[in-house]
Amino acid sequence: MQKNQPRRQFIKQTLYAGIGAGILSQLPFQAFAGSAKGEAGKRIGIIGLDTSHSIAFTNLLNNPEAGDKLKGYKVAAAYPYGSKDIESSASRIPDYINQVKAKGVQITGSIAELLGMVDVVLLETNDGRLHYEQAMEVIKAGKKLFIDKPIANSMKDAIAIFKAAKEKNVPVFSSSSLRFTAGMEEVKSGKKIGKIIGADTYSPAKLEKTHTDFYWYGIHGVEMLFTAMGTGCKTVTRFYQDNMDVVVGVWGDGRIGTFRGTRAGKALYGGTIFGENGNATYGAFSYESLLNEIILFFETGNPPVPAAETLEICAFIEAAQKSKLNGGKPVSMQEIFRHYNYKPQ
Repeated sequence: MQKNQPRRQFIKQTLYAGIGAGILSQLPFQAFAGSAKGEAGKRIGIIGLDTSHSIAFTNLLNNPEAGDKLKGYKVAAAYPYGSKDIESSASRIPDYINQVKAKGVQITGSIAELLGMVDVVLLETNDGRLHYEQAMEVIKAGKKLFIDKPIANSMKDAIAIFKAAKEKNVPVFSSSSLRFTAGMEEVKSGKKIGKIIGADTYSPAKLEKTHTDFYWYGIHGVEMLFTAMGTGCKTVTRFYQDNMDVVVGVWGDGRIGTFRGTRAGKALYGGTIFGENGNATYGAFSYESLLNEIILFFETGNPPVPAAETLEICAFIEAAQKSKLNGGKPVSMQEIFRHYNYKPQ
């Protein structure tokens, strides 16, 4: 009898373990996601692991020391793709998969699978050509969506994204991280330099053959320009050289704003904002500043950047492209609006 006792205990323990495993297998993902995956309602999905932005956001959000600073949001899952034909982007994906997996992120085989595991989405795909198709899946699922720059690779796709979001009542916004530079709100409010009367901005403007020029990288500096100047640009003139661009926008109230896009020398971002009472310079930016705005957006559903401003940025980019193709002749923003049958709000 004594010899059989350990065997009986083993059988009993094995039976209980099997029953427990069977029960666990029937539980939904949410039941054992735990704090590492984020609380229900605060689970973030990332689409696109072909950009360093995905890594930066994951490192901030899934940092055990983040505390309540980011309201408990965590990256729970990621769909890696992502550009497959832009080598500089596609080559990053295998390493970035490993990096986010180390932070507890589950890799999915499709966007549909990802949407079943998360509550809100960061569309980070570096390739703007994919944004319309990928955004449509998220919008149809009814999940709040941040679209990293560029919102798309055409104003046509950008208009379609915002139209679908409005019809489905899904909050969406897009932005470059450069928009939220430190101290910008104080400048825009007039407290620091009074009314803004002009601005010059600069950023790298590397070109990619698959994209309209400034959608690829120059959008950073263009977005900085519109952050300072606001909407209302009327004409755009682009002076193109192989290593540099200078784009001049004239606003309806007579103000002038310029963007200098660089493709030689050190890659820097910045600018000067001219005010009635003095000037201010653009300072350093951080991914954390943008992420703070995204989290507030996820909490409230209120986009910090109006769709109308993002669409005017798209029109500015396409006017600059047309000016280049026309040998530097000025292009009316109204011409771009008419082409897309779009009426600025």
